Amino acid sequence: MLDVVLAERSVARAARRLHVTPSAVSNALARLRAALDDPLLVRSGRGVVPTPRAAALAPALGRALRDLDQAVHGDAFDPATTDRELTLAMADVIQVVKLPAIVAALATKMPRARLRVLSIDTLVAAGGLAGSEVDVLVGAGETGPGVRAQALYEEPIVLVARAGHPVARGRVTKTELAALRHVEVQVAPGFGNRRLATSYAAVSVTRDLAVVVPTFTAAAAVVARTDLVASLPASLVDVLGPRLALRRVATPLPPTRTTIHLSWHARTDQDPARRAFREVVAQAASTAHAFREVVARAAGAAPRRTPQAR
Repeated sequence: MLDVVLAERSVARAARRLHVTPSAVSNALARLRAALDDPLLVRSGRGVVPTPRAAALAPALGRALRDLDQAVHGDAFDPATTDRELTLAMADVIQVVKLPAIVAALATKMPRARLRVLSIDTLVAAGGLAGSEVDVLVGAGETGPGVRAQALYEEPIVLVARAGHPVARGRVTKTELAALRHVEVQVAPGFGNRRLATSYAAVSVTRDLAVVVPTFTAAAAVVARTDLVASLPASLVDVLGPRLALRRVATPLPPTRTTIHLSWHARTDQDPARRAFREVVAQAASTAHAFREVVARAAGAAPRRTPQAR
């Protein structure tokens, strides 16, 4: 109230600006005078002028009110100039397949922002999305109190073997599938693909796990140099398959797909910078996936809604 009176140099004008009565302003000034043991304002013509004490208080009072307003309403957000650090968690397969498109989109829409990318095991160790380390997760999703999620796309899971492996020549039977040894991917301890396990259970086949690795790229590299097989996201096979000489293996398994979500926590729901970040990530990841499918079809890969090699 004192800040407004000092700016207006009038009790009446200050009252109109504050939408209160002049007497309410006068009563508040009286309480301040008593608390500070100073007149603060004296009449001069039709207005008031500050005492030396009030004039000395004015700059500090203005700063305090600006700081309070910033604390309540936050910094003004401009995507073109913000230099916020934004944190994104994703498994290595999404880093390989989607991250370049996300970085390119961020460079266009939020060019001065800084991006930090974390692995899924780091996300888990940091307490998940409810912690303070991660703004957005792109992956199979996280559940829990306060977690929000938006489905982005579906990722087919395909069985692969090295070129020259006996099973890479055609479709394997249940007996042949059961005889294979596998590389299992757990992006964090105990975080395997539950849908894949369900798919094997549906045909009464138990996978023989020879190796457990924390990344899909490590699984692809192991398969390329051994007689082990692995179930990998189709998008990663499209990227690394030709380089590592991997081949898809057709199986009697029912199709397995993982729904990839954009997930975040309610604590960041209304933050304008993080909301803009989520929009950039969602659009870039979805667009990159649609483009990959078009390229895959043009190259002769199976269309999305037809049976896939499993």
